[in-house]
Amino acid sequence: MTVDPSPFRALGKKSAVPATYDPSVLERFENAFPDRDMFVKFNAPEFTTLCPVTGQPDFATLYISYVPDRWLVESKSLKLYLFSFRNHGAFHESVVNLIRDDLVRLLEPKYLEIWGKFLPRGGLSIDPYVNYGKPGTPWEEVAKKRLYEHDMYPEKVDNR
Repeated sequence: MTVDPSPFRALGKKSAVPATYDPSVLERFENAFPDRDMFVKFNAPEFTTLCPVTGQPDFATLYISYVPDRWLVESKSLKLYLFSFRNHGAFHESVVNLIRDDLVRLLEPKYLEIWGKFLPRGGLSIDPYVNYGKPGTPWEEVAKKRLYEHDMYPEKVDNR
C-alpha cells in the first residue's frame, strides 16, 4: 500500500517547529481497518514543557495510547505538536489533559490514554494519567476500569 503524502501539510516535507503550543499542526488520516480494534502507542521520551511559574523546563516521557475508530494521527504531525510544548508554560496535569482533549477532538477515538512520567524537580516526580472512552460504548467502561486500576502495580522509580 502506498500513501500519497500530498494531502499532508508536514509529511514528506521540511517542517518548522512551532514556536509555541499549536494544536493546528495535528493531522489525521483514515483508518484502513476501522472494524478491527487495535492499540496504537506512541512513546515520547524527550517531551519538554515549561513550568508556568518559574519558566524552568520540565522533562518527561509521554505515553500516548489509543484505539482508533475512523481516524489515525499522522506521526510527524504528532511530533511537531509535542514539540510545540517546549516554550509553553503549563503544569504537568494540565499538559496531559490538554493533549487528551486535542487528540479526542481530532481523532474521535474509541479509547485514548496519556501518561506523563515527569522527571523529578525539587525531589518530587509527578506522573499524571488521563484517559477517555467513547460515551455509550464498551470503551467508556474500559476507560473507567483502566483509570481505577492504572497504577495498581507502580514501577520502582530510581530517579528515572
